[in-house]
Amino acid sequence: MKKRILLVDDANTVLMLEKMMLSSEGYDLLTAGNGEEALAVLKEDKPDLILLDIMMPVLNGIETLRKIRADESTKEIPVIMVTTKGETEKVETCYEIGCNDFITKPFDKLGLLTKVRAVLTAQEEK
Repeated sequence: MKKRILLVDDANTVLMLEKMMLSSEGYDLLTAGNGEEALAVLKEDKPDLILLDIMMPVLNGIETLRKIRADESTKEIPVIMVTTKGETEKVETCYEIGCNDFITKPFDKLGLLTKVRAVLTAQEEK
């Protein structure tokens, strides 16, 4: 069965890049432009994984992650935080809240796929 991934980023170029890299691997992709949109998508759909940008307008990635982990229906969905270099203190906060991993922009296809596969595999083994 196809795995569904929710991509959350306010930069269209990043979303397009993630889509290009992941769709070629057969993943079913959903997108949101900020945390509020992501939470709206999660009310309708439960993806197998969320790629969540930290720095976004409206509702940033850290606050979005808090809401995802606080909700019974979404708290078990694995989340990979998408960061830029120099956000290490934010990454620590994300781990404390409950993210599963993080990837730093700019990333390459192999790096992204390796992280995605590792987190999805770990989730299946639970």
